[in-house]
Parts: sequence; C-alpha cells; structure tokens
Amino acid sequence: MLGGKKILLGITGGIAAYKTTFLVRLFIKAGAEVKVILTESALSFVTPLTLATLSKNPVLTSFIKEEEASLDWNNHVDLGLWADIMLIAPATANTLSKMASGTCDNLLLATYLSAKCPVFFAPAMDLDMYKHPTTIASLKKLQTFGNIMIPAGKGELASGLFGEGRMAEPEDIVQFMQEYLSSNLPLKGKKLLITAGPTYEAIDPVRFVGNHSSGLMGFELAKAAARLGGEIVLVSGPSHLILDNPAIEIIRVVSAQEMFNAVHKYYKECDIAICAAAVSDYRPSKVSEQKIKKESETLQIDFVKNKDILLSMGDQKKDQYLVGFALETENELENAKKKLIKKNLDAIVLNSLNDEDAGFGKTTNKITFIDKNLEIKTFEVKNKAEVAIDILNEIISKGHA
Repeated sequence: MLGGKKILLGITGGIAAYKTTFLVRLFIKAGAEVKVILTESALSFVTPLTLATLSKNPVLTSFIKEEEASLDWNNHVDLGLWADIMLIAPATANTLSKMASGTCDNLLLATYLSAKCPVFFAPAMDLDMYKHPTTIASLKKLQTFGNIMIPAGKGELASGLFGEGRMAEPEDIVQFMQEYLSSNLPLKGKKLLITAGPTYEAIDPVRFVGNHSSGLMGFELAKAAARLGGEIVLVSGPSHLILDNPAIEIIRVVSAQEMFNAVHKYYKECDIAICAAAVSDYRPSKVSEQKIKKESETLQIDFVKNKDILLSMGDQKKDQYLVGFALETENELENAKKKLIKKNLDAIVLNSLNDEDAGFGKTTNKITFIDKNLEIKTFEVKNKAEVAIDILNEIISKGHA
C-alpha cells in the first residue's frame, strides 16, 4: 500500500521522537519516498542528520533555508501538495491543540493546514495529559476534520507511570496505515491471476524458440492491482523483471506447458484473470538431449501445437472475469473480436504491431479495450504503468470489484 507513495512525516517535540528513525526506515523499505519536517523542540530529541541520511532527503525545520544569503525558502504549500500521505508522529498535546484550533506558528503546522492528502497523527504524551479534557477535545475535533488518529498504546511512559499515551510502535503505525489505505480500495478482497512474459520452447539443451516479450505489461498490471488492494498471483515466463511486494506471489515458469499447469493451479480460486503473456503457439515435437551439431546446410524441426491456455480458461470459466490480450498485425479489430468470442472472454485488450509505440520491448503501449458486448474503448499512447491502470479501471467499471 505504501510502495511509490510520497510520505511527509512531521515530528514534534516528544521523547517518542526517537522512534521516528525506525519509522523512516520502514517507510523506505516499503518503497515510499519520505520527507521530514522537524519542529524546533523536536531537535532536542532527534537530529536532522540522522533523518536526512535515512530518508535520503534534506530535513526541513523552518521556512527559511539555512544556506548563507539564500533567497529561497521552504514552501509549505508545495510540501502539502507534494505529499500523498502526511503523518504527524509523535503528535504532542501542544501540537494537537494547535492543529485543532488552526494555530500556525511553524513550518509543520503551516504544511498541515495546506495538505490536500490524508493526514494521520499518532498522539504521544504522559497519561494525565492524554486523559485531560482539552486533549480529548482536540483528538475528537481533528477526527471531525477527516484526520486519522493512530491510537496511542498502553505501556511504561517517560514519567515512570504506566498507562495510555505511549506512541504506537513504528511497525504498528505502518500496519495501521496500510490497513486503513487498503480498506477502501476497489480490489480489496479480490484475487487476481495475471500472466506475463514469453514462454521458451526447448529445441536442445542450449537453444529454444521464443519471442521478444519482456513481461513489462503483466508486471505493471500486477503492481497496479496490488496498489488497488488486490491479492495477486503473477505467473511469469522468462523475464529479468523482479517485484518485491507481499501482495504479489510470483510463479516463474519457462514453457507453455509449465504456464498451463501453473495457471490452472490458481485459476479456480481467482476472481479476475488477466492473460498478458505471449505464449508460444507451437513447440518442437522432439527435444534433442544433446546440443545439435552444425552438420548440414539446413535443419528441419517439426512443431506441434501447445495447449491453448486462454481457451482452456474460457471453457472452465465460472464466476471469473477473464481478460485476454490480442497482439495483431492485420485486421486487428476483427481478429480481436473473433478471439474474444471463440475463447469465451469477458474482455480483450487489443494492441497492434502497426503502432510504433506498441508491442514487445517497448515501455509504452496503445490499446483498445473490447468487452463481451463488443463495446469498444480506445486509449492514447501511454507508458505501460498508465495502461495497466486504464485496463484495471475498465474491469472495475464493469462491476468486477
């Protein structure tokens, strides 16, 4: 949920500020980009150098930049617009009160008032402060603004007392944010099966028949679906691409038969299947056990048909929403419609090798989305990450989310 997100972390002056070094590391590990704002009092508990090193971004503490004779300044409006998520942790009683009343006397509070993104806050203070009516009023008021409170935990406090007021642990903050962000996502609770890449059909121990597919389209679909809350099984043919996302299980295969077996292992349990792989239609009828020597001017290899994975999925389809791909070179629209009907698909994504920005090995694609009612929607050339979002939005708009 946090991969690729821009997180603005505001740190205020409480002893729990020391935990934010671990928090920044967890955000970075989750794939987020992090910028940090420290209040003046927070400087007593954690150093800008530590946080700048961990976040790989300069740490901001005031409106005025410290460079000598600099006319530049830290723009709170730009910071508020930059962030996908803002988190204030620890949020002290003082800062909570200022947030609730609209007081704006430092860079952090000015940025908070400018933020257009979801704002999380993690209270941290001593027991009696946490229970005080003014603090309770601040917490309630902030939540009426739409801010999201990460509840304080119980435990030993800096004063030596035991009770509520302890800032949630970094791991718990990250988990809370991930669960909150995923709860309203359109693919939450959905299982998706996605195929990607080429298949290689062996001729001998060193040679194969394959194609130029990189797998990028399928990998981008998997990443986009995970960001929308889906649980993904990605069956990939040979590809150099890698993913590190707990919501995506990658099954690596080589041949069409291996892909067939992997697909049907997971197909019955999925809600949505998107077949973006470029599967070999034929394979050599016999695979030489030894490397074939260059002994004659010509070499004849007999080929036999591979099982049609997409057709078999259409035949066995029950409640799944099944999407295929059609890469065509002529009569593109007509051929795609025939494939849609013949293979019992719910939709097909057409791209043409006649489009310079589409096809294998490209970072861009130009697609036409055709549903089972033969409704056609054509998109402009986009990078494949954006194309993946377009495809998933079409699926979601058909009521399959």
